[in-house]
Amino acid sequence: MGRQPDSIPLSDITQPSPVTADLGQIFEPIREDLHLVEQEFVRHIQSRVALIPEMGRYIQNSGGKRVRPAVLLMAARLSGYTGSRAVLYASVVEFIHTATLVHDDIIDGADLRRGRLAVHSRWGNDITVLLGDYLYIKSMAMALTQDSLEIIRLLCDVTLRMIEGELYQLTKTGDVDITEEEHFEIIRRKTAFLFGGCAQIGGMLGGVTPEQEQGLREFGFNLGVAFQLVDDLLDYTADETALGKPVGGDLREGKVTLPVILLLQRGGADADALIRAVVQERSVSSEQWREIIRLLREHRTPQLAYTRAMEYATRAKAALDVFPPTRERDALVALADYVLARDR
Repeated sequence: MGRQPDSIPLSDITQPSPVTADLGQIFEPIREDLHLVEQEFVRHIQSRVALIPEMGRYIQNSGGKRVRPAVLLMAARLSGYTGSRAVLYASVVEFIHTATLVHDDIIDGADLRRGRLAVHSRWGNDITVLLGDYLYIKSMAMALTQDSLEIIRLLCDVTLRMIEGELYQLTKTGDVDITEEEHFEIIRRKTAFLFGGCAQIGGMLGGVTPEQEQGLREFGFNLGVAFQLVDDLLDYTADETALGKPVGGDLREGKVTLPVILLLQRGGADADALIRAVVQERSVSSEQWREIIRLLREHRTPQLAYTRAMEYATRAKAALDVFPPTRERDALVALADYVLARDR
């Protein structure tokens, strides 16, 4: 189908936002480090096989927010670390995340990523699978240039959890009876553990106390859950142009996320029959989409899902209380507020 005929404006379900800064302002303390991460990505994507750097540049220019490396860099600053290893590990994290996106788009059959053709749509599945493999292995090779076995173990652990999460999600694709707990298990594995690992690595670099390291891990983990819950909501609330991909894509791919899980709990037989038909057919007509939006509005399930995201963002901010007030702590708190307010 083409452009969706309707959506629920995010302003209809959010509370007045405390956000007064955009990502550029929030990331200002680490702006130079983020630029160095970009340079590291370019440097490490070089290969005698010309196609690899060509694809790497295409991905890099697609407009990603670099939230995960920024969390690592800011957590390292908060922990008192100012050396070059933070940039290296932030680059490793970006490689891991990029590999996951490349593979996810193939699995989901997504044609667009951030308003541009997805990598597999341009180069084909065979080449793109191998690029994702290359990025995974390259990330670990980069990490192995350092002598911190503890951090390498953590990176391996979160990467394995992400792959397990993707496999688990595949077993639940098309399952209209997926439970909230099963859905949250996917979120934890696919998104939250990497966010948590990013923040924890920042603390490990700074040699913080065990309590502070735990606080950073909890901050990142809860931020990751909030990030994904809002991401799922955007499929029903975002403007397609801003989002950079067709809204309504999750249902057409057979993914039943929290707004619809809650709708199925509250919407009765009509909602159940409609959602099952869309998921089974892997397509949604304009009339079906308008009815889904109407039911979501009527039963206020986007508001309920957004409330869950707020709860996780609040937990994330509270986890930072083990640190004294600083510019870096304020930036991480502001990032949690930004996650709740984002529209893309």
